[in-house]
Amino acid sequence: MTDHTKIPWMSASEIAALTSTGQLSVAEVAEAMIEHLNAVNPTINAVVDFDPAQVRRDAAELDKKLAQKEELGPLFGVPFTIKDLTAVKDRKLTFGMVPMKDNVADHDAVIMQRLTEAGGLFIGKTNTPESGYYGGTDNHLYGPTHNPWKHGHTAGGSSGGAAAGVAAGISPIAEGSDGAGSVRIPSAMCGVVGLKPSTGLVPQTILPGRYFEWAYHGPITRTVADNALMLDVISGPDSADPQSMTARSTNFSAEAQRGISGFRIAWSDTLGVGEADPEVVSIAREAVYTLSQAGATIEDAEPDWGNPEEAMWNNVWVPGFAAEYDLVDWDSSAGEVDDNLIELMHEAERTTAVDVGRAAAFRGQMWDTFTSFMDTYDILASPTLASAAFPLEQFAPDWLKDKPLRSQLLQWLFTYPFNMMTTPAITVPAGFTSDGRPVGLQLAGGHHTDAQVLRAAAAVEKLRPWADRRPEIAESK
Repeated sequence: MTDHTKIPWMSASEIAALTSTGQLSVAEVAEAMIEHLNAVNPTINAVVDFDPAQVRRDAAELDKKLAQKEELGPLFGVPFTIKDLTAVKDRKLTFGMVPMKDNVADHDAVIMQRLTEAGGLFIGKTNTPESGYYGGTDNHLYGPTHNPWKHGHTAGGSSGGAAAGVAAGISPIAEGSDGAGSVRIPSAMCGVVGLKPSTGLVPQTILPGRYFEWAYHGPITRTVADNALMLDVISGPDSADPQSMTARSTNFSAEAQRGISGFRIAWSDTLGVGEADPEVVSIAREAVYTLSQAGATIEDAEPDWGNPEEAMWNNVWVPGFAAEYDLVDWDSSAGEVDDNLIELMHEAERTTAVDVGRAAAFRGQMWDTFTSFMDTYDILASPTLASAAFPLEQFAPDWLKDKPLRSQLLQWLFTYPFNMMTTPAITVPAGFTSDGRPVGLQLAGGHHTDAQVLRAAAAVEKLRPWADRRPEIAESK
């Protein structure tokens, strides 16, 4: 008989193996997760839309499928969450904003369809900053998400609720979305695994009626194997995203286990895009250099792509948020929406087509430099972020205080270059600071090398396993 207190800490593959063989009912999984969520979520505020009655009804329907010997999906009975930037039919889609508090989705996003068709058990929607605009998770509608490892500190963002929920045992897998690192930032800060896949691998339907070539749905999980499993489920073409690939034949779960003997890995302290806390750099560097034990060659190197901050700002971030310019009346929303988000909309008004065009030209040159660099290397590794989690009242790390908004948003992120490159990047736990804050190691690849990135992540996990570590906040409940 399964100890129900262990269910929240099982991997997705463990849960699916038990439920699909009838050793554990989905109803039992549902009750264990409801009880656990009720215990930990009031403290961390990861899930902001939760209907236990619906969870129980969905679990009963899944158990009925097993009883009737229907075909079961690879995520049968596995709990998952969806970020509050992604549509779930008949559930609120607020973007974390007071002006959108009564908005209800009239459809399921493609990723929601695929997770449920695979037998997943939807738990609820997770917290995000307003419209996902920065690397923390706080808003006027639901309040802040706390880091499960360090209460009162940021969980990162914009998928902060998703990553905090996975770290705290609310679900083994979660959907996040990533426009400048919003899957990888909170995953690094919360000590879990977060992947930004290549453009086109997972149909992108984050904002209804809009697709992007720099924003991505990505899996957030406690283990690399679960990350690959979730990617197997959510990838593949769909007409909702005209950039989605016409076919996908890769079995990511199998590929992730192939090892990295012979890999050449470049290590960079900062990717040339900012400065970093020396303790964070040291922890991530130590983690990547252990990969020599798996047969990889590691050397210090980085692409000479210049400083991409201005190009990211003018070609990706500002034009991207301009797509939401007509969503609400921003100036009249002052006091209900972050001043910094309103300022971002004003920045869109000031940005010219010449600014965008020059940034696009820089981005093209950056791509040429990066692809040439990756002809030599299989993986480009770095710290995921320049800083571990900082107090919730801060918008950015200490050294960026009083800097312009662009700098506060971007200069502590080593994630955004790979949104500009449209290439895969994953963060895995590298260790903890002396005061117990998680640090992430980012492993990035070249054009459509998602399988290689997962292989490198799995090698780190094998050498330095982390899944058995749990935040004190979760253990104490």
